[in-house]
Amino acid sequence: MIVNAEKGGFASANLQPISSVMATFLQTMKCPGNATLKTSKYTIPRVGKITVQLLGRINDSRALTYRQDIRAQNIQSYTKNKLPTHQTVVISTPNGLMDHEEAIRQNVGGQVLGYFY
Repeated sequence: MIVNAEKGGFASANLQPISSVMATFLQTMKCPGNATLKTSKYTIPRVGKITVQLLGRINDSRALTYRQDIRAQNIQSYTKNKLPTHQTVVISTPNGLMDHEEAIRQNVGGQVLGYFY
């Protein structure tokens, strides 16, 4: 829904229903290390709904349904070989959801949930 709202030129996108995984994915997108990709802010007006204020910087955001397992030493090659551009990959690790750069720093692997750029 975020990508469709970006392409349509809307200033905000309403996401519902929302889960804790989606909220953490949005938090990863808002992380300071992803300065060119971040959303300006999001609010939770009621349970199960999030409103995202868009800056017009997100080109694509996808969730991967096949949940591929990946080791810490293979993360860098995965981002270069499997995905269309050099984007940020969100990984579910034993330490929680994080982007691929943080997973490399902490030397943990996990399951690839999605990507954005």
